[in-house]
Amino acid sequence: MLIVLKLLGSIALLIYGMKVMSEALQKMAGPQLRHLLGAMTTNRFTGVATGALVTVAVQSSAATTVMTVSFVNAALLTLRQAISVIMGANIGTTMSAWIMSAGFSFNITNVVWPAFLVGILLIQLRKHRYVGDFLFGLSFLLFALGMLKQTGTELDLAGNPAVVAFFASFKTNYGTILLFLLIGTILTALVQSSAALMAITMVLCSTGAITIYQGIALVMGENIGTTVTANLAALSANTQARRTALAHLLFNVFGVIWVLIAFFPFVRFVCGLVGMDPTAETQTPTQLSFTLATFHTCFNLINTAVLIWFIPQIEKIVCAFIKPRTADEEDEFRLRYIRGGIMKTPELSVFQAQKEIVTFGERMQKMFDLVKELYHATEEEEFQQLFERIEKYEDLSDRIEDGIARYLGQVGDAHLSDDTKEKIRAMLRMIGELESVGDSFYNLARILRRRRDKNIEFTPAQIKYGTEMTRLMEDAIVHMNTALSGRKEDFHLSESISIERRINELRNEMRQRNVSAVDNHEYSYEAGTVFMDMINECEKTGDYIINVLEARLGVDHNLQPI
Repeated sequence: MLIVLKLLGSIALLIYGMKVMSEALQKMAGPQLRHLLGAMTTNRFTGVATGALVTVAVQSSAATTVMTVSFVNAALLTLRQAISVIMGANIGTTMSAWIMSAGFSFNITNVVWPAFLVGILLIQLRKHRYVGDFLFGLSFLLFALGMLKQTGTELDLAGNPAVVAFFASFKTNYGTILLFLLIGTILTALVQSSAALMAITMVLCSTGAITIYQGIALVMGENIGTTVTANLAALSANTQARRTALAHLLFNVFGVIWVLIAFFPFVRFVCGLVGMDPTAETQTPTQLSFTLATFHTCFNLINTAVLIWFIPQIEKIVCAFIKPRTADEEDEFRLRYIRGGIMKTPELSVFQAQKEIVTFGERMQKMFDLVKELYHATEEEEFQQLFERIEKYEDLSDRIEDGIARYLGQVGDAHLSDDTKEKIRAMLRMIGELESVGDSFYNLARILRRRRDKNIEFTPAQIKYGTEMTRLMEDAIVHMNTALSGRKEDFHLSESISIERRINELRNEMRQRNVSAVDNHEYSYEAGTVFMDMINECEKTGDYIINVLEARLGVDHNLQPI
């Protein structure tokens, strides 16, 4: 029982070490990697190279896939480019297998303790704490590998007649290969870590519990299993995200099919590369672990070399399988980019949340367009339909704010860089102010309903001022969405402040004119009240928009850093 607990604990420590190491690397190089991913996908070959480099850099094919999907969602990458990046990510993830094999090749505890010491010191000194986090995660990873190797030796499965007899009952034929492939797929989908399953496979092979053929079948299953969770997560995502996840699955399934067709000759070829005889009675743990890592690398390299020429065809297949949602299914009242839990890495989740905020701003602009239509609506049925749509948008703004806030709250629970924490605080402020913009637009709709119920007609002067206010409001919203969707370094707050000041001046001018107009009986007091309520609500909206921009740009009204 103690040995089993040590085995399970080592696997848990291995997964934790990979997670800490990957997140630390993303903190150090996340923005640069996103820039690299967006800039170096001009053709299929650079796309593959970029996917491999990014995955090696962050030691996580999941992180690369997440970035790729977010870029597709943001229309920064086409589906075709994304497929090439994912092919490269499959090559890059083979680095993890080589790290595992190194852990089974020599006593790595000699490296672990100095790495632990340096890592803890850097974390405590805080100046280079992300490097410390990386060393800390790497130390846990290497320590877990050492424990797995030791535990495998203690298990001595090859010396247990019952275990030997059990695995010997599986003949080396296609039926056994398919069975172990299925087991590898299911276990990887359950554990959600192909690296952990690779380590377990190496333990089983090195202890003699399973043959190299069965071990390679498990590795093949791991390649399929690692795509299952992404496809499940993408079920509730948008069309392009689901197509990208399906392309990843098709890539690995195709690879498994051609390897199965030439399974035994291909395994002998891989064994020959590392100088191992697969039919020998005994093999060293080093040979076995290197063979598994070599197979994993050859599998992905050859698969990519073949399929890179058929990316357009893969694109057509996934587009045929996954049709665009209908208008009803593509309900605008849902989160688009952070729905379904695709994001697993905190540093990159912030980028996805920013895309959701951009969509939030665009929806508020659509809501304002509905308010303008409501202002000009003459038929009761048309007015009622528009008012109900505005009510739904107001409810939408509440739900979007709540969804993004909960998502950012989950992201904030992780160990984040100071820069990312500041971004999250700014985003929380942005969504709060955008929700207030939605409330103001709903209030404008209610004022217009009051005007209609009381049969109030505006004078030409009121219509003139109202038209000017509408134009200023539209300019303010357009400037806000430009800042939200672009690089904040390219945007300056002064132009938006100028618009906001003009809104304030128009409001003040109308206050004075309204008093004299009512006194001179140009229109009734009730008409003046309804009109000024509209103008005041527009002025409040202008303030909320400026608050959104301040949060986005990190400056206050005086253009000073917050």
